[in-house]
Amino acid sequence: MIRTYRYRIKDSADAPKLNLLTRAVNRVWNFCNETQEHALRWNRRWPSGFDLNKLTAGCSKELGLHSQTVQAVGEEYATRRHHAKKRKLRWRGRRSLGWIPFKAAGVKVVDDTVIYCGQTFRFWKSRELPGTIKTGNFAQDARGRWYANFVCEVADEAPTTGTKHVGIDLGLKTLATCSDGRKIEAPRWYRNQQRRIAEHQRKKRSRPARNLQAKIANRRKDFLHKESDRLTKECELIVVGDVGSARLVKTKLAKSVNDAGWATFKNLLSYKAMARKVVYREVSERFSTQACSGCGAISGPKGREGLGVREWGCGDCGAVHDRDVNAALNILRMGHHTLALK
Repeated sequence: MIRTYRYRIKDSADAPKLNLLTRAVNRVWNFCNETQEHALRWNRRWPSGFDLNKLTAGCSKELGLHSQTVQAVGEEYATRRHHAKKRKLRWRGRRSLGWIPFKAAGVKVVDDTVIYCGQTFRFWKSRELPGTIKTGNFAQDARGRWYANFVCEVADEAPTTGTKHVGIDLGLKTLATCSDGRKIEAPRWYRNQQRRIAEHQRKKRSRPARNLQAKIANRRKDFLHKESDRLTKECELIVVGDVGSARLVKTKLAKSVNDAGWATFKNLLSYKAMARKVVYREVSERFSTQACSGCGAISGPKGREGLGVREWGCGDCGAVHDRDVNAALNILRMGHHTLALK
């Protein structure tokens, strides 16, 4: 199993050296972008990662980078261009966050230090590296802090001992409502600090605003990690509705949708379920709030005017439903149905 381990670099003495290396990486990236631009102008074949490696061969010593770093930049450029489906990518400059990729042969980790191109960088060793390093990078966040990220090959986790089957309906006020009736309330980290952030921004205090936003993101990520960890340990089947945030972030609900972190939560559930041999499925949640989970009749509240109805009774069988719990039960039923079809 492949996992990434992140350690914060002790910035006091190492940040200036990393900033210099970042400028060199940016030069390689911009050369790749320039090569792509040339291919577009003259209607030539787009360069692949292999082509870019050939064109950048021999420049590592002059730039002060490891040769495998130069190769990794070219390969990453070609990969991102392919995934983004764009003719060319953005240029990297002073405003770009620092990024220095490396491969296993390019670094040596000894206790709490990492040696790269003859330079030593110390990091806060919060936990042991459990496996062999395959690749990694030095990366900078919005606050200017540097981190060493090591992609390691580790032993597989033990399969879950949980036996629950759970359907999950995602929401804004309640982050997740489970089919067993449990509700995970949305902490609303951003909403609670929105006025403080706005005050910093009005007074053009960019550093406190960035620090506060970073703390909010860290607290949200920590909360989602804990909840996804608990669910994947308790369950053997997790079914989630396919609600997406791509469209909703263009509406008045954008702040609440981003604050909830649906995409992050589903991503965490997905990879942790895979590691613990939990069956994870995403199903269409169409009519999940309108259909009765008891008899299947479409008798629930409809349209925008029905959004405020949180409890309703089925006109066919007379069952009384909590709107979100009913949706979660329908999502779980659809998950069972998709598994039966296979």
